[in-house]
Amino acid sequence: MPNADDRAEIIQATHLYARGLDRFDPKEALSAYTDDAVWDATGVGLERYEGREQVLAFFERDAGSMAEQFHLMTNHVVEFDDDDHAHGTNYVLAEGRTTTGASIKAAAFNEDTYRRTAAGWKIASRVITPLTTPQMEGFEA
Repeated sequence: MPNADDRAEIIQATHLYARGLDRFDPKEALSAYTDDAVWDATGVGLERYEGREQVLAFFERDAGSMAEQFHLMTNHVVEFDDDDHAHGTNYVLAEGRTTTGASIKAAAFNEDTYRRTAAGWKIASRVITPLTTPQMEGFEA
């Protein structure tokens, strides 16, 4: 039966993702996800990526196009479906400046699924929905 340690590991995965983005370390950001993960930011004007290669390629483009950025992850709610699967939500506030000087800003709601793997709990899917109108002009990742 899942316990508080499982919940903490899932929340840690969301923080690892954010830290990887903010350190411009795409591989660290990707380490929070399963190999077959889906990352869908169509709601904030970006794209949907499926699988390790597509998600990593996006994180690499992000790292190359951003001069500075931060992601605050909060308000985690995690619900377990069984011993190895869970779903949940969390909020993200992201701001940054691209290498071309454009400012971006987004407050969003993440709807996630999580799966226990041999390496621990990972994000299996993330759908990002804006809470306020995102400012993404000039972001070309």
